[in-house]
Amino acid sequence: MIVSINQPAYLPWLGYFERIASSDVHVILDHVQFEKNSFVNRNRVLTADGPTWLTVPIKTKGRFGELPICDVEIDNQLPWRRKHWQTLQQAYGQAEHFREHAAFFADAYARDWTSLSALCQHMTRYLLDQFGIDTKCVMSSTLNLKSRRSEMLLELCQSFGADEYVSGALGRGYLDIKLFENAGIGVSFRDYKHPAYAQMRGQEFVSHMSAVDLLFNHGPESRDILLNQAHVSQECP
Repeated sequence: MIVSINQPAYLPWLGYFERIASSDVHVILDHVQFEKNSFVNRNRVLTADGPTWLTVPIKTKGRFGELPICDVEIDNQLPWRRKHWQTLQQAYGQAEHFREHAAFFADAYARDWTSLSALCQHMTRYLLDQFGIDTKCVMSSTLNLKSRRSEMLLELCQSFGADEYVSGALGRGYLDIKLFENAGIGVSFRDYKHPAYAQMRGQEFVSHMSAVDLLFNHGPESRDILLNQAHVSQECP
């Protein structure tokens, strides 16, 4: 049983989806503290002006440092839904496969969202479906977790009977590998090298955009580009 774990993300990049696809179970870590300037509430798309941030405004109530992601509320006093939808239309309206997905995004941005986590999962679930990824996803906030940091990741793996935990490349900097080894769970680090593909503006390829950039440009071919045309190195410590 292979388990991967990651925080929710708004319109995530390709590497986010590749790691989910490499797993039998993916845990969405939504009970941990929300951090500023993360990808939980923002990501980039490619516009005529280059990479452009789409940021979902949130209500913090002065609670940074103690606000779990699952409790973060969206600040709907700002017209972010209209702005994001207009930006996607302007950036990708002429992309070959935009119209195939326009109805979903028009509906998503017409909804009155309050929960950031719910918004992220609605968008992510759609993208997973479009990429043909059927990995089981579980929200950590629905589990009765008692530990923190590496111990928490181990607890999650054990709760699903994992024999391997797949971490992102950054996990090398914080993961207590010995803890997993002592529990009989292998650890591997996946380093996703972004594939290059044709973007509608015909310019030099710009990587690390939201996965919608690939979807709108390549439609049904997106899965192959995402999973088979990227270079993924996986190393065990």
